[in-house]
Amino acid sequence: MSEHLVSTSSTAPSSCDLAVVGGGILGLAVARELLSRHPRASVVVLERESRLASHQTGHNSGVIHAGIYYAPGSLKARMCVAGAREMYEYCERREIAHERCGKLIVATDPSELTRLAELERRGIANEVPGVRSVGADELRELEPHASGIAGIFSPATGITDFGAVARALAEDVREAGGTVVTGCGVEQVHARARQLNLVHRGGALEAHHVVFCAGGWADRLAVLCGADPNPRIVPFRGAYLRLRPQRRDLVRSLIYPVPDPALPFLGVHFTRTIAGEVLIGPTALLAGARDAYDLRRISRHDLLDTLRWPGSWRMFRRWWRTGVTEAHHALSRAALVRAAARYVPGLEVEDVEPSFAGVRAQALARDGGLVDDFVFSATDRALHVRNAPSPAATSSLAIARHVVDQAQQAFAL
Repeated sequence: MSEHLVSTSSTAPSSCDLAVVGGGILGLAVARELLSRHPRASVVVLERESRLASHQTGHNSGVIHAGIYYAPGSLKARMCVAGAREMYEYCERREIAHERCGKLIVATDPSELTRLAELERRGIANEVPGVRSVGADELRELEPHASGIAGIFSPATGITDFGAVARALAEDVREAGGTVVTGCGVEQVHARARQLNLVHRGGALEAHHVVFCAGGWADRLAVLCGADPNPRIVPFRGAYLRLRPQRRDLVRSLIYPVPDPALPFLGVHFTRTIAGEVLIGPTALLAGARDAYDLRRISRHDLLDTLRWPGSWRMFRRWWRTGVTEAHHALSRAALVRAAARYVPGLEVEDVEPSFAGVRAQALARDGGLVDDFVFSATDRALHVRNAPSPAATSSLAIARHVVDQAQQAFAL
């Protein structure tokens, strides 16, 4: 997690050509792309918090995903592979710390080999650079403390600080003539003949067109614009442990399990960060608030939103066993360590300490399905990013290009 998130004291103007709602990495990337193509347009970014990148962008492990997991042809597959390449180039150009440290996806049981082979097939189909299968001996050469019967090695997977990327993007926006404003959470949206009126905490902004990149609040803002409430955002809190400094040698790079293809989560894994720490996690616990970084944080509004959504109860019925396991991991450090020790057997409870937590804004369909792919929609004079969880940070520059392509068609820019 970035220690120094961007802050600004800019005052919001009363009108603009194009507004972007949401000051995370994706909203800033969209604003940058808009200004790149339309340098004469007035572009304003409105962020609800007092700092930019203070939610998913600033509360993640910093992994630049290579694109192995995603179904060939899906938006995630296309945008992750292209986005990772662009992210490395951007970090290099802006001198943002990054590293292609590589990742191992490890199978520990013969029952996982079919899924492992499917991941390799997807990686090759998605043209992930250098992805290949490894046997038990090579696995131990790559990660001497890991244990498994087979694996997939992805040398193109890496790490960075997405908070630092967000700071650089915000600088790009400002240097191109855009305005970035914090403390301006949008509370109402009113359609005018040729504009949208965004009522925010600091006043109101009249914009000819708006792109909403609002993460955990994407569904509410879409509904304010007249969109279908399906899918609904439900928050999942993911907490991490970290290895104590003297035990960081247990992990050289990134070690992941073979994930359950029915779930959009990757399971408990080991992640070396750009700051040199080694994270273990995350958990995936349904949260009581869309900003539940503290486990005790509960928002009545957020909780009722989740409980009133028909898809929530269908999800509960289908995945209650998984929910019980995740609750155990969230409440018991020893249980989370045992899950991780399946891949690094030398790990002990004494080797870890608490780290940070993030909240994943996960779209949940009315039928109870956890939406896996990126989702975009449109209303009058507005485009909406309705589902952009991981690997959205990796893919942010590619997603921005896709969104602005859509904007040019929808808004006749």
